[in-house]
Amino acid sequence: MAPRAKVQPTQVEVTFDRDEVIVSKTDPTGRITYANDVFLKVADYRASEVLGMPHNMIRHPEMPRCVFQLLWDTIQKGDEIFAYVVNLTKNGDHYWVLAHVTPTFDEAGKIIGFHSNRRTPDRSAIQAIRPIYARLCEIEGRHASKRDGIAAATEELLALLANNGVSYGEFVFGLVEKETAQ
Repeated sequence: MAPRAKVQPTQVEVTFDRDEVIVSKTDPTGRITYANDVFLKVADYRASEVLGMPHNMIRHPEMPRCVFQLLWDTIQKGDEIFAYVVNLTKNGDHYWVLAHVTPTFDEAGKIIGFHSNRRTPDRSAIQAIRPIYARLCEIEGRHASKRDGIAAATEELLALLANNGVSYGEFVFGLVEKETAQ
């Protein structure tokens, strides 16, 4: 497969209906093995363009790498995770999701892939997470190596969670609860 050309963000947000669910599945290395019609419609790809490609092909540059590292570490341990994610479409537009990512196991309990359901998040949760993600990206960008940047931003994220006395999952759902309480 040919490498994908670098897409420049347009700053245009696309949305999808609250009753729609974006679904994708990957192999254990993160290569897409399934993408539903909603995924293809919102991301503006054909199935032939995404199948077999790394799922990070839709990674938006304003999405902190440390959050993906946390996500990846969590699911590789066999646990599920919920996370707010901003993704990039084929033409550079973006869309926000509340992702629920789970490992898929075989009969012997071995991870054979990952499954992600993504729904449209509440607007107030997006507004709350944006400055946090901007700060994490800024920290990542201060370092010459991606690894050092991810480590520094992860430290910041873990400090934020500790200061609030919550796990990452509690933090994510706390943003939703704040929206429904208003």
